[in-house]
Amino acid sequence: MADSPQPPVRDRLGRPLGDLRISVTDRCNFRCTYCMPRAVFGRGYRFLPRAELLDFDEIVEVAAACVELGVHTIRLTGGEPLLRPGLETLVARLGALHGLADLALTTNGALLDRERAQALRAAGLRRVTVSLDALDDPTFAAMNDAGCPVSRVLDAIAACHAAGLVPVKVNMVVRRGVNEAAILPMAEHFRNTGDVLRFIEYMDVGTTNGWRREDVVGAQEILERVGARWPVEPVAPTRPGEVARRYRYLDGAGEIGVIASITQPFCTGCTRARLTPEGRLFTCLFASEGLDVRGLLRGGADRSGLRRALAQRWAQRSDRYSQLREELHQATGRVEMFRMGG
Repeated sequence: MADSPQPPVRDRLGRPLGDLRISVTDRCNFRCTYCMPRAVFGRGYRFLPRAELLDFDEIVEVAAACVELGVHTIRLTGGEPLLRPGLETLVARLGALHGLADLALTTNGALLDRERAQALRAAGLRRVTVSLDALDDPTFAAMNDAGCPVSRVLDAIAACHAAGLVPVKVNMVVRRGVNEAAILPMAEHFRNTGDVLRFIEYMDVGTTNGWRREDVVGAQEILERVGARWPVEPVAPTRPGEVARRYRYLDGAGEIGVIASITQPFCTGCTRARLTPEGRLFTCLFASEGLDVRGLLRGGADRSGLRRALAQRWAQRSDRYSQLREELHQATGRVEMFRMGG
C-alpha cells in the first residue's frame, strides 16, 4: 500500500511542486528548427536504446511519488509521445493514480487519427495540446522540416473533438523571419472553434537551435497584431503555476494565450518538474543537471526512498533561468527540449 500523501513540498523560493511533465521518448517524426534541427538530428543521430528508457512500471512509480508530494497535473510529451508503443496503457495507469486531477498530452498531431484519439480518451486522457506553427504548407514545412501537411494536423484536432478531448490547446511557436506572418491567419482560423490558440515566444532551450534574441517576436508585438484586428482583454489565470497569459476576444469569439518566457518571465510561479525518457528529473526547462531517478529505481529504492529523494531535490531548487537569462545564456550543457518535454 502506498504511503499517505505528504504536505506539498516547496522549493527555496516557496514554489510548490504541482506539475510533472513526462517525456516518454526522445524520438520524433518532425525536425522542428527550434527543437530538433535536422543538421544536428539527422539520419546518423543515435537515439536512446530501448533498455535505457524508463519502462511503464518505473514511470508510474515516479509519477505516484510525485503525486504524493503535491503534483496534481501530469502531461505526457516527447519527442513525439505517440511514437512510444502502448501509450494508452500508460495513460490508463497514470489516470488511476489517486490524487491526480489532470492528465494531458502534447503532440505534433501527425499520428493522431480518430481511432487513436478515442482510445486515448477511453484510457483516461483528459486534454490534448497540438503543435501547429502555420496554416500554409510552405511556412509550416519551414518550421517542422518534415513534409507533414497542415491538413493532417487539422485532422488531428478534429479527431480530438470527435473523441471529446476538448477544448484543444494549439501551440504556435513564433520565429521572426519564418512564420510571424501566420499570426493573424492562425488567430482567425481558431476563433469561434472553442479551441485555445497559444502563441509561444521562440526560446533558447538547449544549445542546438541557433537561438538569437533578434529572432524573438515578443508577446507585446503578438498581442498588438491580434488586438488591432480583434480587440482582446486579459483573463485571470485558472490556477497557480499557469504559464500562459490568457486573453479573450471582446466579441466573444473565444480566447488566446501567450507564453512569454523571454520578455515576460514567469519563474516566480513555476511549479513544474520534468522527467526525461531515460529517467532524469529536472527542475527547470533550461537546466543542465538532473536527479538520476532511474538509478534510484534500478538500485532498489522503494516508494518512500524515491519520494524522499524527489522532495530533497525540489526543496533545493532555486532555478529562475528566464529571469537571469542575460547572465546565464552562454552556459553550456543545457538539455535539449525533446529530452525535457517542452
